[in-house]
Amino acid sequence: MRVYYISLEFYMGRTLQNTMVNLALENACDEAMYQLGLDMEELEDMEEDAGLGNGGLGRLAACFLDSMASLGLAAYGYGIRYEFGIFNQKIVNGWQVEEADDWLRYGNPWEKARPEYMRPVHFYGRTEHQPDGVKWVDTQVVLALPYDTPVPGYRNNVVNTMRLWSAKAPCEFNLKDFNVGGYIQAVLDRNLAENISRVLYPNDNFFEGKELRLKQEYFVVSATLQDIIRRFKVSKFGSREIARTDFSKLPDKVAIQLNDTHPAMAIPELMRVLVDEEKLSWEKAWDICVRTCAYTNHTVLPEALERWPVDLFTHLLPRHLEIVYEINRRHLEKVAAKFPGDHDRLRRMSLIEEGGGKRINMAHLCIVGSHAVNGVARIHSDILKATIFKDFYEMEPNKFQNKTNGITPRRWLVMCNPGLAEVIAERIGEDFIRDLDQLQRLREFVNDDAFIRDVAKVKQENKLKFAVHLEEHYKVKINPNSMFDVQVKRIHEYKRQLLNCLHIITYYNRIKREPNKQWTPRTVMIGGKAAPGYHTAKMIIRLITAIGEVVNHDPVVGDRLKVIFLENYRVTLAERAIPASDLSQQISTAGTEASGTGNMKFMLNGALTIGTMDGANVEMAEEAGEDNLFIFGMRVDDVDALDKKGYHAEEYYNRLPELKQAIDQIASGFFSPKQPDLFKEIVNMLMHHDRFKVFADYEDYIKCQDKVNALYKNPKEWTKKVIYNIAGCGKFSSDRTIAQYAREIWGMEPTLEKLPAPDDKQ
Repeated sequence: MRVYYISLEFYMGRTLQNTMVNLALENACDEAMYQLGLDMEELEDMEEDAGLGNGGLGRLAACFLDSMASLGLAAYGYGIRYEFGIFNQKIVNGWQVEEADDWLRYGNPWEKARPEYMRPVHFYGRTEHQPDGVKWVDTQVVLALPYDTPVPGYRNNVVNTMRLWSAKAPCEFNLKDFNVGGYIQAVLDRNLAENISRVLYPNDNFFEGKELRLKQEYFVVSATLQDIIRRFKVSKFGSREIARTDFSKLPDKVAIQLNDTHPAMAIPELMRVLVDEEKLSWEKAWDICVRTCAYTNHTVLPEALERWPVDLFTHLLPRHLEIVYEINRRHLEKVAAKFPGDHDRLRRMSLIEEGGGKRINMAHLCIVGSHAVNGVARIHSDILKATIFKDFYEMEPNKFQNKTNGITPRRWLVMCNPGLAEVIAERIGEDFIRDLDQLQRLREFVNDDAFIRDVAKVKQENKLKFAVHLEEHYKVKINPNSMFDVQVKRIHEYKRQLLNCLHIITYYNRIKREPNKQWTPRTVMIGGKAAPGYHTAKMIIRLITAIGEVVNHDPVVGDRLKVIFLENYRVTLAERAIPASDLSQQISTAGTEASGTGNMKFMLNGALTIGTMDGANVEMAEEAGEDNLFIFGMRVDDVDALDKKGYHAEEYYNRLPELKQAIDQIASGFFSPKQPDLFKEIVNMLMHHDRFKVFADYEDYIKCQDKVNALYKNPKEWTKKVIYNIAGCGKFSSDRTIAQYAREIWGMEPTLEKLPAPDDKQ
């Protein structure tokens, strides 16, 4: 059995140190570099991040690749080799400015082009219905050129492959124009084809229905399926002889995992190949398709769900539109048979949404065409069954599963926090690195003064190191004894960076009111990119930088409160910031963050969480003990109740004087004296159309932050809670997640067995 994990994003970060860790070569390489008079850290710092993702979804794919290799699964990651990944973020006069991420400028030593496996991908054209079947003709061809990157498992001599496709124009591209003298133009037009893999769309949790994006989605799916079927047909390793022609065994040999709906076209494309090219009956092909494909859902936000206009399909993928219509016809027949007379249900469950131009609901296509559908945290999977996929759950309850996300402990502990990994290994040995559940054994040391001291010391060292980095970059003097209070993630209204801002302002006002009180010092850091077209998110960044300008220059406050916007947050910056953090902010409105994975990274690296009962926070509280997190705010049921009753921001504004003061300051230009109404839109949004109910959680959040301040004054009790958190991290290894996918979706058994090394004489 082989797993094909198809994702439009792989947020890999740097590869050098990770490879050395997984191959147990770090010390040898350090020593060799030292002998050459070179510094390993300097070399590592020269590597560009492979930023081929936006955030959680793309980074999850990267963690999964590490775990699949470490568990000895025969797995391939398939995606697009974007020439330009997620933009670099500069902050200029407090505003985000985007810069192209030319990450391939100096080449990429980790990839190997494989032109021998180039595949044609077809677009446009028309269909011809002939007696012997359907032909898709007069298409435009783009070539998909694969680049392979090795994915080493953790010290088990397994190496898997991530194969990313790059778009190339075919040789004969438009050169018929040559005959009429348009040679130069014809060669220039090759760019149109090659634009497909030019740039990553920089939206997180937001659907942008552009033709180029649909081209990207079909491009990766078509090239990948050709590769899958080629590999399936030549069963003997290294042979090019076609050995298999019977497709009935495909689901026993191939598992295709769709990372969100972006690769949903795999379903109609597999049907097209099986029916049109391999001449299988529809029924047989459909059975194979459903048993082969599985779908992971990553969000319930309506603006994130992909709904493609039918008109675009008519133009770009005419054969696939016919296939989707046929899938839908048969699907609705089944629904009608099971729920006779329920016409409203037929409308709700159709793959085609009518009204305001017909659209294809890609999530519905994925559910109907897959044998398993999963959410990414227990609460998220429950919400799917109860709300957006309720009708589908009632029809086929056995399709729906949960697979709570995880993170790889290799990158997110051993590599980025060697000090903590060492302190843990001294107590419980090194086996926890491949079996993170063993961290439970740390509970025995929760009252061990030496261990408490060691954990606190590592944190302090990480903070000092990060403080040096911050002072170099931001010219702000950092108090290393202050609490490092960190919220890093994409900037989005649902993640509620604005709630964090209101706490900063409230704390600032309190210090100003009573400057002689013993305040717990804080360095608040907020980082993350805003999608270039997301105006409100860009205004949120501007507000954070504006608050920083006022707070950081107020002599009354001194070093008791500093606010820093972490510029260009990316994998490599996360690897520095997370080990240095004391407090992790995970404060989305309950029911909006599907899982979160940053929350897990902070927990594993010895930060305490202040958070809502949302996403994986719920399970983190369960594993570490709810007393060991700072949980506040509405639960999902409270949010629903408030929706029914009606959310009125003014009520909170009028009832809570500190909230009113903070909002009035933002509105009056206290933080933007040169442009007093700079933030009027933000205030207007918070007061009149805030979907994420910031004010409703403000009071409880502030009270909870007071508890955080009180506990931080007692370092020993704080560190005990840290130890309970680290001890509760076992569940949040992506090894556990992947083992569950393997057993419960792909039908394969993971193994921690080590393969013999290639040079072993056995």
